Amino acid sequence: MLTSPLIGISIGAYQSRTSDAARMGVRATYPHAVEVGGGVPTLIPLYTEFDILRSLFDRLNGIVLTGGGDIDPKHYDAACSPYTTEIVEDRDRIELQLVRWAVEENKPLLAICRGIQVLNVALGGTLIQDIRDEVPNSIRHDAEADIWFERFTHQVKIDPGTKLHDSLGEQTQLSVNSLHHQALAQVADSLKVVACAPDGIIEGVEIPDRRFVVGVQWHPEALVDKSQPMRQLFQAFVQASSQH
Repeated sequence: MLTSPLIGISIGAYQSRTSDAARMGVRATYPHAVEVGGGVPTLIPLYTEFDILRSLFDRLNGIVLTGGGDIDPKHYDAACSPYTTEIVEDRDRIELQLVRWAVEENKPLLAICRGIQVLNVALGGTLIQDIRDEVPNSIRHDAEADIWFERFTHQVKIDPGTKLHDSLGEQTQLSVNSLHHQALAQVADSLKVVACAPDGIIEGVEIPDRRFVVGVQWHPEALVDKSQPMRQLFQAFVQASSQH
């Protein structure tokens, strides 16, 4: 009997409104998208030691890095902008390590929104800490309300012949949602830029010589029920994970 690949999903931390206890969680759209792609989702806890994290990592067939707050700029040797917020050091620590292990060991990785930024920083790249502050004449990439997770806001141009292009059903132009205020600046040497927004903001990267290491700046997990290309992206990722 074939066994569906086990996909680890990184999670965020937030404060309870009714107590001082920290909580961990993730939007339900992420495990749903993994299931739609054919995988079995499981959550990767934040507050754990590396030996326990390593034990979990070894059991996973693939990893999804999710969206969320900003990465501490100290991880790319930059001062903190007043626009950089919601830093969670434990999350940075866990996700940066997961990226390095996955890339070193050729474990499939799909990095989404914050995830593409973590991927870039883990491999030596830097970030734009606020697009509207640092990029003149940029289009609107951040959103005023969560309802925009399910709305298409701008086009992305995707390079043909790339893993991202093939995974999306050979799309070269794609409408995407957009809920981010940071973006990639200097791109890590091992990453290849494969998709951009009309204003030049990087929307997709990959590592060509890895089985599947792909990062996207939009939120495909929120669109798998209404967009065939987004669904195919998760299917391609899960398929790569099943071979690991």
